[in-house]
Amino acid sequence: MSVTLSISKNKVAELVLGRPEKHNAFNSEVIAELIKNIEYASTLDVRALVFKTEGKHFSAGADLGWMKSMAGNNYDENVADSMELAKLMAVLANCPHPTICLVQGAAFGGALGLIACCDIAIATPDAKFCLSEVKLGLIPAVISPYVIRAIGERQARRYFLTAEVFNAEQALHMGLLHAISEDLSLSQAHFVDTLLNNGPHAVHSAKALITEVANQEINAELIAHTAKRIAEIRVSTEGQEGLGAFFEKRPPAWQSESNH
Repeated sequence: MSVTLSISKNKVAELVLGRPEKHNAFNSEVIAELIKNIEYASTLDVRALVFKTEGKHFSAGADLGWMKSMAGNNYDENVADSMELAKLMAVLANCPHPTICLVQGAAFGGALGLIACCDIAIATPDAKFCLSEVKLGLIPAVISPYVIRAIGERQARRYFLTAEVFNAEQALHMGLLHAISEDLSLSQAHFVDTLLNNGPHAVHSAKALITEVANQEINAELIAHTAKRIAEIRVSTEGQEGLGAFFEKRPPAWQSESNH
Protein backbone atom coordinates (compact mmCIF):
# COMPACT_ATOMS: atom_id res chain seq x y z
CA MET A 1 0.00 0.00 0.00
CA SER A 2 1.42 3.39 -0.98
CA VAL A 3 -0.97 5.27 1.33
CA THR A 4 -1.03 4.74 5.10
CA LEU A 5 -3.20 6.22 7.83
CA SER A 6 -2.25 6.16 11.51
CA ILE A 7 -3.85 7.69 14.61
CA SER A 8 -1.75 8.94 17.55
CA LYS A 9 -2.71 8.79 21.23
CA ASN A 10 -3.66 12.46 21.17
CA LYS A 11 -6.15 11.82 18.36
CA VAL A 12 -4.10 13.18 15.47
CA ALA A 13 -4.38 11.33 12.17
CA GLU A 14 -1.36 11.09 9.87
CA LEU A 15 -1.95 10.36 6.20
CA VAL A 16 1.26 9.47 4.38
CA LEU A 17 1.79 8.95 0.65
CA GLY A 18 4.82 6.69 0.33
CA ARG A 19 5.80 6.40 -3.29
CA PRO A 20 9.22 8.07 -3.27
CA GLU A 21 10.54 5.99 -6.17
CA LYS A 22 7.93 7.77 -8.34
CA HIS A 23 8.39 11.12 -6.57
CA ASN A 24 4.98 10.52 -4.97
CA ALA A 25 3.22 10.98 -8.29
CA PHE A 26 -0.38 9.84 -8.24
CA ASN A 27 -2.28 7.48 -10.51
CA SER A 28 -5.80 6.05 -10.31
CA GLU A 29 -4.82 3.57 -7.56
CA VAL A 30 -3.16 6.25 -5.40
CA ILE A 31 -6.12 8.60 -5.88
CA ALA A 32 -8.54 5.84 -4.84
CA GLU A 33 -6.44 5.03 -1.74
CA LEU A 34 -6.24 8.69 -0.72
CA ILE A 35 -10.00 9.14 -1.13
CA LYS A 36 -10.74 6.02 0.93
CA ASN A 37 -8.41 7.04 3.75
CA ILE A 38 -9.54 10.68 3.89
CA GLU A 39 -13.19 9.63 3.90
CA TYR A 40 -12.47 7.15 6.70
CA ALA A 41 -10.48 9.71 8.71
CA SER A 42 -13.38 12.14 8.33
CA THR A 43 -15.62 9.73 10.26
CA LEU A 44 -13.18 9.34 13.17
CA ASP A 45 -13.01 11.25 16.44
CA VAL A 46 -9.69 12.96 15.70
CA ARG A 47 -8.47 16.49 16.33
CA ALA A 48 -6.41 17.03 13.15
CA LEU A 49 -5.33 15.34 9.93
CA VAL A 50 -1.69 15.72 8.86
CA PHE A 51 -0.93 15.01 5.19
CA LYS A 52 2.65 14.33 4.16
CA THR A 53 4.73 12.29 1.74
CA GLU A 54 7.92 10.25 1.96
CA GLY A 55 11.21 10.94 0.21
CA LYS A 56 12.97 13.94 -1.26
CA HIS A 57 9.96 15.45 -3.05
CA PHE A 58 6.38 16.16 -1.98
CA SER A 59 4.82 15.11 -5.28
CA ALA A 60 5.48 15.33 -8.99
CA GLY A 61 1.73 15.48 -9.64
CA ALA A 62 0.22 12.98 -12.07
CA ASP A 63 2.19 9.81 -12.81
CA LEU A 64 3.56 9.89 -16.38
CA GLY A 65 2.52 6.30 -17.04
CA TRP A 66 -1.01 7.08 -15.91
CA MET A 67 -1.10 10.20 -18.07
CA LYS A 68 0.08 8.20 -21.06
CA SER A 69 -2.69 5.65 -20.55
CA MET A 70 -5.29 8.43 -20.23
CA ALA A 71 -4.13 9.94 -23.50
CA GLY A 72 -5.30 6.76 -25.22
CA ASN A 73 -8.74 6.89 -23.57
CA ASN A 74 -11.78 8.45 -25.17
CA TYR A 75 -13.51 11.59 -23.91
CA ASP A 76 -15.96 9.83 -21.58
CA GLU A 77 -13.19 7.73 -20.03
CA ASN A 78 -11.11 10.88 -19.47
CA VAL A 79 -14.07 12.60 -17.79
CA ALA A 80 -14.52 9.60 -15.47
CA ASP A 81 -10.81 9.64 -14.57
CA SER A 82 -10.85 13.37 -13.97
CA MET A 83 -13.92 13.09 -11.75
CA GLU A 84 -11.98 10.81 -9.41
CA LEU A 85 -9.24 13.41 -9.05
CA ALA A 86 -11.96 16.02 -8.50
CA LYS A 87 -13.43 13.81 -5.78
CA LEU A 88 -10.03 13.58 -4.07
CA MET A 89 -9.73 17.37 -3.99
CA ALA A 90 -13.29 17.73 -2.68
CA VAL A 91 -12.98 15.17 0.13
CA LEU A 92 -9.71 16.74 1.28
CA ALA A 93 -11.03 20.31 1.08
CA ASN A 94 -14.24 19.31 2.88
CA CYS A 95 -12.67 17.11 5.55
CA PRO A 96 -14.32 18.27 8.81
CA HIS A 97 -11.06 18.08 10.74
CA PRO A 98 -8.35 20.75 10.51
CA THR A 99 -5.81 19.60 7.92
CA ILE A 100 -2.08 20.30 7.90
CA CYS A 101 0.05 19.74 4.79
CA LEU A 102 3.84 19.33 5.00
CA VAL A 103 5.75 20.02 1.80
CA GLN A 104 9.36 19.17 0.95
CA GLY A 105 11.26 19.37 -2.34
CA ALA A 106 9.23 19.66 -5.52
CA ALA A 107 5.46 20.05 -5.74
CA PHE A 108 4.29 20.12 -9.35
CA GLY A 109 0.97 20.11 -11.18
CA GLY A 110 -1.86 18.43 -9.28
CA ALA A 111 0.22 18.42 -6.09
CA LEU A 112 -0.57 22.13 -5.72
CA GLY A 113 -4.23 21.18 -5.55
CA LEU A 114 -3.57 18.94 -2.55
CA ILE A 115 -1.67 21.75 -0.82
CA ALA A 116 -4.39 24.31 -1.56
CA CYS A 117 -7.10 21.97 -0.23
CA CYS A 118 -5.46 21.80 3.23
CA ASP A 119 -6.17 24.35 5.95
CA ILE A 120 -2.53 24.90 6.94
CA ALA A 121 0.42 24.41 4.58
CA ILE A 122 4.08 24.44 5.63
CA ALA A 123 7.10 23.89 3.37
CA THR A 124 10.85 23.62 3.66
CA PRO A 125 12.91 26.63 2.43
CA ASP A 126 14.13 24.69 -0.62
CA ALA A 127 10.63 23.67 -1.78
CA LYS A 128 9.80 24.39 -5.43
CA PHE A 129 6.36 24.77 -6.98
CA CYS A 130 5.06 24.69 -10.53
CA LEU A 131 1.67 24.67 -12.22
CA SER A 132 3.26 22.80 -15.09
CA GLU A 133 0.22 21.65 -17.07
CA VAL A 134 0.46 24.04 -20.03
CA LYS A 135 3.97 22.77 -20.78
CA LEU A 136 2.27 19.48 -21.68
CA GLY A 137 -0.51 21.16 -23.63
CA LEU A 138 -2.93 20.69 -20.71
CA ILE A 139 -4.61 22.95 -18.13
CA PRO A 140 -4.86 22.70 -14.31
CA ALA A 141 -8.62 22.40 -14.55
CA VAL A 142 -9.64 20.11 -11.67
CA ILE A 143 -7.40 21.81 -9.12
CA SER A 144 -8.20 25.35 -10.32
CA PRO A 145 -11.05 26.17 -7.88
CA TYR A 146 -8.84 25.38 -4.89
CA VAL A 147 -5.60 26.89 -6.19
CA ILE A 148 -7.28 30.11 -7.35
CA ARG A 149 -9.04 30.36 -3.99
CA ALA A 150 -5.62 30.09 -2.32
CA ILE A 151 -3.49 32.36 -4.52
CA GLY A 152 -6.10 34.62 -6.11
CA GLU A 153 -7.02 35.29 -9.71
CA ARG A 154 -4.19 37.75 -10.30
CA GLN A 155 -1.41 35.28 -9.43
CA ALA A 156 -3.21 32.48 -11.29
CA ARG A 157 -3.18 34.63 -14.43
CA ARG A 158 0.60 34.52 -14.31
CA TYR A 159 1.46 31.05 -13.07
CA PHE A 160 -1.27 29.08 -14.85
CA LEU A 161 -0.13 30.61 -18.15
CA THR A 162 3.67 30.65 -17.74
CA ALA A 163 4.23 27.36 -15.87
CA GLU A 164 7.15 29.10 -14.14
CA VAL A 165 8.79 27.40 -11.19
CA PHE A 166 8.49 29.48 -8.02
CA ASN A 167 10.08 29.07 -4.61
CA ALA A 168 8.74 28.77 -1.08
CA GLU A 169 9.04 32.50 -0.39
CA GLN A 170 6.88 33.30 -3.40
CA ALA A 171 4.39 30.57 -2.42
CA LEU A 172 4.19 32.14 1.03
CA HIS A 173 3.73 35.61 -0.44
CA MET A 174 0.92 34.38 -2.71
CA GLY A 175 -0.95 32.57 0.06
CA LEU A 176 -0.34 28.99 -1.03
CA LEU A 177 1.76 28.47 2.12
CA HIS A 178 1.27 29.67 5.67
CA ALA A 179 4.81 29.06 6.90
CA ILE A 180 8.32 28.04 5.85
CA SER A 181 10.21 25.78 8.21
CA GLU A 182 13.65 24.17 8.38
CA ASP A 183 12.10 21.37 10.47
CA LEU A 184 8.68 20.14 9.33
CA SER A 185 8.36 17.81 12.32
CA LEU A 186 8.77 20.70 14.75
CA SER A 187 6.28 22.78 12.80
CA GLN A 188 3.82 19.90 12.76
CA ALA A 189 4.13 19.59 16.54
CA HIS A 190 3.64 23.35 16.97
CA PHE A 191 0.46 23.52 14.90
CA VAL A 192 -0.94 20.30 16.37
CA ASP A 193 -0.36 21.59 19.92
CA THR A 194 -1.98 24.88 18.98
CA LEU A 195 -5.06 23.10 17.61
CA LEU A 196 -5.29 20.78 20.64
CA ASN A 197 -5.49 23.83 22.92
CA ASN A 198 -8.70 24.91 21.22
CA GLY A 199 -12.21 23.56 21.65
CA PRO A 200 -12.56 20.54 19.33
CA HIS A 201 -16.19 21.25 18.38
CA ALA A 202 -15.42 24.95 18.01
CA VAL A 203 -12.56 24.17 15.60
CA HIS A 204 -14.83 21.97 13.47
CA SER A 205 -17.56 24.62 13.54
CA ALA A 206 -15.10 27.39 12.66
CA LYS A 207 -13.92 25.41 9.63
CA ALA A 208 -17.52 24.84 8.52
CA LEU A 209 -18.23 28.55 9.04
CA ILE A 210 -15.47 29.52 6.61
CA THR A 211 -17.10 27.42 3.88
CA GLU A 212 -20.50 28.92 4.64
CA VAL A 213 -19.35 32.54 4.69
CA ALA A 214 -16.49 32.78 2.16
CA ASN A 215 -17.38 34.70 -0.99
CA GLN A 216 -20.92 35.33 0.21
CA GLU A 217 -22.51 38.74 -0.12
CA ILE A 218 -22.88 40.40 3.28
CA ASN A 219 -26.63 40.78 3.49
CA ALA A 220 -29.41 40.39 6.08
CA GLU A 221 -29.61 36.63 5.51
CA LEU A 222 -25.88 36.07 6.10
CA ILE A 223 -25.88 38.36 9.13
CA ALA A 224 -28.78 36.42 10.65
CA HIS A 225 -27.06 33.12 9.89
CA THR A 226 -23.82 34.11 11.63
CA ALA A 227 -25.76 35.42 14.65
CA LYS A 228 -27.49 32.04 14.95
CA ARG A 229 -24.16 30.19 14.61
CA ILE A 230 -22.52 32.04 17.52
CA ALA A 231 -25.67 31.70 19.65
CA GLU A 232 -25.75 27.93 19.05
CA ILE A 233 -22.14 27.45 20.11
CA ARG A 234 -22.40 29.76 23.13
CA VAL A 235 -25.15 27.59 24.64
CA SER A 236 -23.45 24.29 23.67
CA THR A 237 -21.71 22.13 26.28
CA GLU A 238 -18.30 23.03 24.92
CA GLY A 239 -19.10 26.72 24.68
CA GLN A 240 -20.30 26.79 28.29
CA GLU A 241 -17.17 24.92 29.41
CA GLY A 242 -14.87 27.30 27.53
CA LEU A 243 -16.51 30.44 28.90
CA GLY A 244 -16.67 28.97 32.40
CA ALA A 245 -12.99 28.03 32.32
CA PHE A 246 -12.04 31.52 31.12
CA PHE A 247 -13.89 33.31 33.91
CA GLU A 248 -12.78 30.76 36.53
CA LYS A 249 -9.16 31.12 35.36
CA ARG A 250 -8.65 27.38 34.79
CA PRO A 251 -7.81 25.24 31.72
CA PRO A 252 -10.87 23.99 29.82
CA ALA A 253 -11.60 20.26 29.98
CA TRP A 254 -10.43 19.55 26.44
CA GLN A 255 -6.89 20.73 27.21
CA SER A 256 -6.48 18.19 30.00
CA GLU A 257 -8.01 15.52 27.75
CA SER A 258 -5.52 16.23 24.96
CA ASN A 259 -2.60 15.92 27.38
CA HIS A 260 -3.55 12.37 28.38
